[in-house]
Amino acid sequence: MNLKNIAPAFIEALESLNANKMRSGLTILGIVIGVGAVIAMLALGEGVQASITGEINSVGSNLIFVVEGNQTEEVRNARPLTLSDVKAISDPYQAPSVLAAVPAVSGSVEISYSGVTEQSSLTGTLPEYQQVRSLELLEGDFITSENQNGIASVAVIGVDVADTLYGRQEQVVGESIRLNGQLFRVIGLLKSQGGNAMGSQDNIVIVPFSTAQSRLLSRENHEQVDVIYAQAIDADSTTAAVSEITDTLRARHRLSVEDPDDFTIFTQDSFLDMANTITSTVIIFLGGVAGISLLVGGIGIMNIMLVSVTERTREIGLRKALGAKKSDIMIQFLIESGLLSLLGGILGILLGALLSFAVSQIANAAGTPLNPAMTIQSVLLATLFSAAVGIFFGIYPANRAASLEPVEALRHD
Repeated sequence: MNLKNIAPAFIEALESLNANKMRSGLTILGIVIGVGAVIAMLALGEGVQASITGEINSVGSNLIFVVEGNQTEEVRNARPLTLSDVKAISDPYQAPSVLAAVPAVSGSVEISYSGVTEQSSLTGTLPEYQQVRSLELLEGDFITSENQNGIASVAVIGVDVADTLYGRQEQVVGESIRLNGQLFRVIGLLKSQGGNAMGSQDNIVIVPFSTAQSRLLSRENHEQVDVIYAQAIDADSTTAAVSEITDTLRARHRLSVEDPDDFTIFTQDSFLDMANTITSTVIIFLGGVAGISLLVGGIGIMNIMLVSVTERTREIGLRKALGAKKSDIMIQFLIESGLLSLLGGILGILLGALLSFAVSQIANAAGTPLNPAMTIQSVLLATLFSAAVGIFFGIYPANRAASLEPVEALRHD
């Protein structure tokens, strides 16, 4: 087929599709649903990935987590992390790249007020925790050295705790709260932190380290800590800080060169890598599931094109008898199948945008912020894939039409 004959072929394809509006519309619908599902799943997946990455980054790129035990291999006679370890890490001579380090113990606690009882996360820590974790207060103050030294019954709470117990997020400082049945006074309300790699920061109660150890968690060893939060001088110093912390703890725990670490260090980069790996896998899975519906739509195109070949057998025979080449017939039917998939792809993009917007609105209304990201790459991928599906599933019907013998085709009723 010459290039000058392409335009008439397109016009003829449109006329053929227009002659069977209902059939063409239902065939296109399969592609629309498939492309729309792919676009929506990819956009929502990108939105989720961006949300998780943002939450992790909000904690600070120079934050370092040190936890007890080796997460990758078994270690015998592992030593626990202690307050002395925290002091050593905070020593500028031993770890000059570390700006600050603070211990924390954690657990679950029963919170109650005026007949309302719920479970919440408990963190016992020191005043420096606010700086290291970059926490902001809506009202009140954070725990102080006086609170720590006096084993004070004071607590800083998250906004979810305030909503649950008091039904408000203002004027909660000075209110009472019971933790495991013991009376405490609220001295501060944290600004909403949402969720991050270390769990929810809104359904949380923070008390002095000494209070948590002696009164709420009942730990026998008051020197032992669950996690050490360290803050590097800046983001560029994080790698050096991790190395210094590792060397300091290995020396304190008397580990030989052959011994593996009996602790594990995480950084924001490691959390980002894990989060990106997980979300990328989820995006691929969702895209693959949505792509199945696109394949189903392609099968629908092949089915309709086979029916069209059967209906137009005499027309094909007449065209070949008048001199049409096999390639002319084949291209004619490929154009028709390509138009079906292309129209379906364009409408599918609009459907995908609408679906992702609707899901994001439902998520936002439910209190889970989600901003779908419909990228040019995902639109091009879905459009090209839909076109490829139309051409692929149109090849067999087109080849079948082009292979008809003129004499036999003209005899067809």
